[in-house]
Amino acid sequence: MPKNKKNFVLENLEVVDISAEGKAIARHDGLVVFIDGAVPGDVVDVLVYKKKSSYAEARTQRIVSPSAKRTAAVCSHFGTCGGCKWQNLSYDAQLQFKQKYVFDAFTRIGKLSFSEIPPVLPNSETYYYRNKLEFSFSNKKWLTAQQMQETENIANRDALGFHIPGMFDKILDIDNCHLQQEPSNSIRNAVKEFALQRKLTFFDIRNKTGFLRTLMIRTASTGEVMVLLAVYEWLEKELYELLDFLKEKFPDIASLQYTHNSKANDTLQGLDIKTWYGRDHIIEQMEGLRFKISARSFYQTNSKQAYELYKVTRNFAGLTGNEVVYDLYTGTGTIANFVARNAQKVIGIEYVEDAILDAWQNAKENNITNTMFFAGDMKDVLNPDFIAAHGRPDVIITDPPRAGMHEDVVKTILAAAAPKVVYVSCNPATQARDLSLMQASYNIVRVQPVDMFPQTAHVENVVLLGLKTS
Repeated sequence: MPKNKKNFVLENLEVVDISAEGKAIARHDGLVVFIDGAVPGDVVDVLVYKKKSSYAEARTQRIVSPSAKRTAAVCSHFGTCGGCKWQNLSYDAQLQFKQKYVFDAFTRIGKLSFSEIPPVLPNSETYYYRNKLEFSFSNKKWLTAQQMQETENIANRDALGFHIPGMFDKILDIDNCHLQQEPSNSIRNAVKEFALQRKLTFFDIRNKTGFLRTLMIRTASTGEVMVLLAVYEWLEKELYELLDFLKEKFPDIASLQYTHNSKANDTLQGLDIKTWYGRDHIIEQMEGLRFKISARSFYQTNSKQAYELYKVTRNFAGLTGNEVVYDLYTGTGTIANFVARNAQKVIGIEYVEDAILDAWQNAKENNITNTMFFAGDMKDVLNPDFIAAHGRPDVIITDPPRAGMHEDVVKTILAAAAPKVVYVSCNPATQARDLSLMQASYNIVRVQPVDMFPQTAHVENVVLLGLKTS
């Protein structure tokens, strides 16, 4: 092994695994080597660009022997864009490694007792499945090696696309993204072309200058489209001209909105979002229910597979119509309203106030009268007084963010002693951590991973917990 810490080649490494972050794994001379551009089963030569005492990070230089699990990536941006890192891995193999990831999280992190991790519920659509994408404008386009050799392309450094991993100020200019159905690509490219023709300035994140900042596109299963344009510098005439252009070119946009964001970050919290054309929301539909989605609302970003996820959740809950159900981290009340017809009462709790307003509206529009929704920090709202006022739950459904549940929330769930807890997670690692805190009181009854994000390492996981009787 070379003594220098980077920029040396290792030959004929056999890739044996893949990490939760999507990087291939090989082993050499006591080191774990994380490799970009390889898949399990490959034999590769790699260039090491970082070396520590126990691990190294490397890029594939040559595929000596390709894996049977390898497949051709469909996107021209693959390998540069930070998303869809598993495009070169067959879908069957993706599902197998996601199943293994859940198993490893439960055994290594949670040290949990369970009977099995069943096969991952596959996604019927492995591309064009997302209903929401957020793009960033930048005057510092990331240049590929080929573009750097073509000096005529360097003159224009404006880009509209995704952040390069590890480069907060560099944006990869996207021509065609395979994650979201049309008119997503057409809208993004039309906005970029209009901006370049009118010489509108793109955001400079370092110097905090520039006009155009972010573009969000939401597409619903109903066919409705939402577009939200955020600007940094307030140039009213230029903004209104761009909005009018979008309205005329894409008349089927159901919700065209804009906001002025001069904050340090891109979040929508605290911003005044205004509607230029259409409604301030779009409508999603699931099993006959209609859901109002506003700009700030959380909604599962894969509409079709969200239905499958919620069916698993409802099935695990095993409702008979007599239960009091608590739906924690309820978002726009999708799960709460989805299971309401099978329960006596459903109580939804969520941090984002706008989402709770949508949840109430969703219940009203669907003539659901047995749901109630409350806004606030989960660890503050869900306390013994709240439970005393609204009834002890028979079933708790919890669907927290990637960070999992606050320890105080876990303690309150344990104190509530609901006979059943259904834990829906987008991060099996934090789920395993939380379940380890609950295993003194609960047994794991059933587990079902669900693939919401093909071509990525992410996997949703649903767990049914049963209260121990002794």
